[in-house]
Amino acid sequence: MQQTTTSTGTTTTTTASAYEEHERDLDLRWWAAANYLTAAQIYLQDNPLLREPLSVEDIKPRLLGHWGTSPGLSMIYTLLNRLIRDTGADCVYVAGPGHGGPALLANAYLEGTYGEAYPAVSADVAGLTRLVRQFSTPGGVPSHVGVQTPGSIHEGGELGYSLAHAAGAAFDHPDLIVACVVGDGEAETGPLAGSWKIPAFLNARRDGAVLPILHLNGYKIAGPTVLGRADDTDVLGLLTAQGWDPVVVAGDDPAAVFTDLHHALTAAHDRIRDNQRRARTGSAEPFRPVRWPAIVLRTPKGWTGPKVVDGVVVEGTFRAHQVPLTLVREDVGHFRLLERWLRSYAPETLFDATGRLVPELRALAPAGDKRMSASPYANGGRLLHRLDIPALAPYAVSVPTPGVVHHGNTRPFGELLRDVYRANTRESDGGGTFRLFCPDETASNRLGAVFEATDRCLQAPILTTDDHVSPEGRVMEVLSEHLCQGWLEGYLLSGRHGVFATYEAFAMVSASMLIQHAKWLQHAADLPWRRSIASLNVLLTSTCWRNDNNGFSHQGPGLIDIAIPLAPAVVRVWFPPDANTTLSVAEHCLRSRDHVNLIVADKQEHLQYLDLEEAAAHCAAGASTWDWAGTETADGEPDIVLAAAGDVPTLEVLAAARLLRDHVPYLRVRVVNVVDLMGLLPPADHPHGFGERKFERLFTAATDVVFAFHGYPRAVHQLLHGRPEPGRFHVRGYTEQGTTTTPFDMVVLNRMSRYHLALEALRRSARVPEGGATLAEHCHAMLTRHHGYIREHFEDMPEIRGWTWAG
Repeated sequence: MQQTTTSTGTTTTTTASAYEEHERDLDLRWWAAANYLTAAQIYLQDNPLLREPLSVEDIKPRLLGHWGTSPGLSMIYTLLNRLIRDTGADCVYVAGPGHGGPALLANAYLEGTYGEAYPAVSADVAGLTRLVRQFSTPGGVPSHVGVQTPGSIHEGGELGYSLAHAAGAAFDHPDLIVACVVGDGEAETGPLAGSWKIPAFLNARRDGAVLPILHLNGYKIAGPTVLGRADDTDVLGLLTAQGWDPVVVAGDDPAAVFTDLHHALTAAHDRIRDNQRRARTGSAEPFRPVRWPAIVLRTPKGWTGPKVVDGVVVEGTFRAHQVPLTLVREDVGHFRLLERWLRSYAPETLFDATGRLVPELRALAPAGDKRMSASPYANGGRLLHRLDIPALAPYAVSVPTPGVVHHGNTRPFGELLRDVYRANTRESDGGGTFRLFCPDETASNRLGAVFEATDRCLQAPILTTDDHVSPEGRVMEVLSEHLCQGWLEGYLLSGRHGVFATYEAFAMVSASMLIQHAKWLQHAADLPWRRSIASLNVLLTSTCWRNDNNGFSHQGPGLIDIAIPLAPAVVRVWFPPDANTTLSVAEHCLRSRDHVNLIVADKQEHLQYLDLEEAAAHCAAGASTWDWAGTETADGEPDIVLAAAGDVPTLEVLAAARLLRDHVPYLRVRVVNVVDLMGLLPPADHPHGFGERKFERLFTAATDVVFAFHGYPRAVHQLLHGRPEPGRFHVRGYTEQGTTTTPFDMVVLNRMSRYHLALEALRRSARVPEGGATLAEHCHAMLTRHHGYIREHFEDMPEIRGWTWAG
């Protein structure tokens, strides 16, 4: 029986758990094997077990990788394996210090999972040679813990998101424990600082648990870390204030730290299961745990590596962060230090004659899917079930005539999501397989119908003044785009479905996360062992064109520009012009797999154009000619094409088409609406790209096109590169003009109003129609009148406010 005393934020407790000396010694040997393979991956290209004297030819010509955090990561991995074997727990390991990639690769290899995923990396000398040669080399694997690493749900290069991903994986997985290692450099980022709020959202009755392990080794790449230099009282106070019950494990003696960390992990597991047991007893008033366990682990950076190099201290300093010995091919002193370091792990005692891990160490790995590198929770497609989505007809808006009925475009989507919640909720504990994530904007974005099915989630006292707030709620609102998207990503990667809805401008806060997720999906497609997961669906609403109670800061369609250059097999950008097309696009996106879907739909009321059947056909086509809006004849090409992508651009294009129809009826006008933006790309550049014949059926081969676009005009120009005569496309869109003003003034300020579009059509048409000068005068006069009217009356002119296609 071993004893360890652990200090907490408020009290000191003594925990006892069995950890026999022979068990500790076996764990230390596994740790040595992992550390050896970690260093070998950084340095060696041959002779992986040093069966021959080390030579310069055995060493890679370019040394890349990160050693400093790896020993701590492997120690935690080793002891979690023992915890899994002792308790039967399902665990996922999230490595926040992602540059510890060689450590996670080493442990997955030792568990046997790596060889199952990549048979060429076999459990013998040949496989070990492949393992070390592939690390950070051309055609090999990167130094991060990424999609190629079995057991990973977190790209290690994304500092700041580990705890958010861990929480997302824990939601609605009641038996799962997500061990999340947070590096002290990562802990300095804003997203990670916000992520400590998990206890306010984790429901012990229906969710799993997140076990944060804050690994403080003192340094970043070149300087000290804030929490690494803070004393234990301050670190414990920080975590305690966020709802955790942390303990500190610290030291530089491996045997002592192994013992203390084993006790801390065992106590944390027992605390987690006790919290869950008490919450799941079925009492009328469910227990809500006040505190969840957390561990603060202080160990030296670069532990067990070279202590001093060229008279300079390395272990325990920033110099151990990457490659501790950099001149091993040129400096004989460095070379000898490397060989001494590698042999200090006694690889001859860890691997047998064939190069396989010795039997007593192989027995330390959990069995089958209990191995963290083989867990189905970290390969979410293995757990994914088809989302139950109701038929769309009951949510459809009646559209007897195009462009007459007004309706909120996102309201029916909210009603659909309400019933998606109902259809995909477990009766046993209230959990399920679908969640909506939104930064305090669900009602604002007109998705409030979801509260008829569930509440906002909060594990805190509920006041009578609250509106739809409950510990049992499963709408995830937190005023952080980072957390909302990170939670959703973890939720998807562990096998569920969801939507992230946010104000368009502030989606840019988490833009880098979307980029990284797209990259993850891009590379996952090349890995046969990675199963398909539900798509990342992002609803961008409260868009740049409507500033009813916001100003210039709330205008920003930039996420579109960020998304469209990403992997064509992954990214989709949708511009449904009305409520029924929004429903159709939403259904498609909810059913899709392995995509990043941006759905751009304003929350305000808009004119409605298509019934549900027409909307489905339009969305399936990606773009359509709206014959009812144009004036072209069947016996020739149009004189001008008016095109739109987006709800507000659609309104302005239709109003421009009406102006042309009324004032220059002889002008042959075609109206095209684009809902699938990526269709503008040539088919060689995107799977949704319109073929040449279809593109010409829409836009002709030579006629000028006046294109009203929701976002920055350059995005459309970028997509049209490679199309016939792209210079004939004249794009009007958002040009960084605006303030708190009327809806129509926004399109005027950005020169995308119906009057600007009509003037552009007159300027670009194949023939100057009779009456064109009169229409031009009318447009200029209306723009002048508008300028004065809104300043006097504080609202748009009646003919703008009351405009419909019917006149």
